Amino acid sequence: MRTGLIVQKLGMSRVFDAKGNHVPVTLLKVDNCQVVAVQTAARNGYTAVQLGAGERKAKNVSQPVRGHYAAAKVEPKAKLAEFRVSEDNLLEVGAELSAAHFVADQFVDVAGISIGRGFQGVMKRWNFGGLRATHGVSVSHRSPGSTGQRQSPGRVFKNKKMAGHMGNTRITVQNLRVIEIHAEEGLIAVEGAVPGHKGAWLMIQDAVKKPLHKDAPKPAGLKGQGAAATAAPANGQEAPAEAAAEA
Repeated sequence: MRTGLIVQKLGMSRVFDAKGNHVPVTLLKVDNCQVVAVQTAARNGYTAVQLGAGERKAKNVSQPVRGHYAAAKVEPKAKLAEFRVSEDNLLEVGAELSAAHFVADQFVDVAGISIGRGFQGVMKRWNFGGLRATHGVSVSHRSPGSTGQRQSPGRVFKNKKMAGHMGNTRITVQNLRVIEIHAEEGLIAVEGAVPGHKGAWLMIQDAVKKPLHKDAPKPAGLKGQGAAATAAPANGQEAPAEAAAEA
């Protein structure tokens, strides 16, 4: 089991495959992703790597956290996350990962915090059909309707779909296909949509329900590995640079 990456969502774009079909993609940016700490079985009881990504001013970091970064000899990061790994995939503290950690046509899982929608009714939150538009219905067209039963059991069951807070929860989208990798620009293009707003920090890792791609580097795709860190576009097609810039 390899580590994942912390990436930043740039937005959505599209690419065209060899047959001219339009493929919607989300562009993810790998920005200064480094190993900040390593957890070992002997010392911590499990094996994992703690990654940091982005940049943060030292004055905006608390003293204990600043000492944590100082021990790793890395600059303060905007985002920290820990990934469980197998013992043979542990990395050295300070190692910097690149977008070449993944390869084209590989399947990945992407996790993040969805966009908050506030308090919403049942039609938007649960896709209810609502009440009739005519025939005696007045002022309550978007109401949920009856939520209970008769005298027995005489209560509303738990987990009933009702109006309430929508969004702003952790969501994992599984089995997204990597369309293109541009290691020099630090860009990963995955097919489809991922949770979060533009600029949100996301966690991307190997799909747990799909076998690992045979060309995926082990233990990780580190920055400056030469051939291993070159772009690997899918279907021999390069993504338009202007599309990434616009996103």
